[in-house]
Amino acid sequence: MNVKATLSPEDMTREDLARACAEAMWKEDDASKGLGMELVEIKPGLAVMAMIVQPHMVNGQRICHGGFIFTLADSAFAFACNSHNERAVAAQGNITFIRPGKLGDRLVATAREISRSGRSGIYDVRVTACDSVIAEFRGHSRVIASTWLPETDNKR
Repeated sequence: MNVKATLSPEDMTREDLARACAEAMWKEDDASKGLGMELVEIKPGLAVMAMIVQPHMVNGQRICHGGFIFTLADSAFAFACNSHNERAVAAQGNITFIRPGKLGDRLVATAREISRSGRSGIYDVRVTACDSVIAEFRGHSRVIASTWLPETDNKR
């Protein structure tokens, strides 16, 4: 992801804007990077992230701790809801675990925008491993002040 800095947000396509916002957000996202997450795809209202289940992510049942699965889903949700150059945070999130993730699994979280109106958004995230559904997550976002990229004033 590398969008030319010379373009203002108003001059970018929606896809370029989503990539530029993700790039700005990724620079500051120590949590996702620290867990070895990878941003696989970004589009307006859509983000795909992946993570390999490491030994420190396995619980006493010898399966991936649900908190790590939730965190992967939450990170994909965050990138999807921040793809419109409006800073958004989670207002609520819930998850249903369907199958366990195992040590060495590559978990893939695909977040899709379901609804976005005013300052509120709803996003669904499906987490899979080898095309098997591991979990389903739903997040509600809330837009806060500020943007990822500086706005330009074209009203001169």
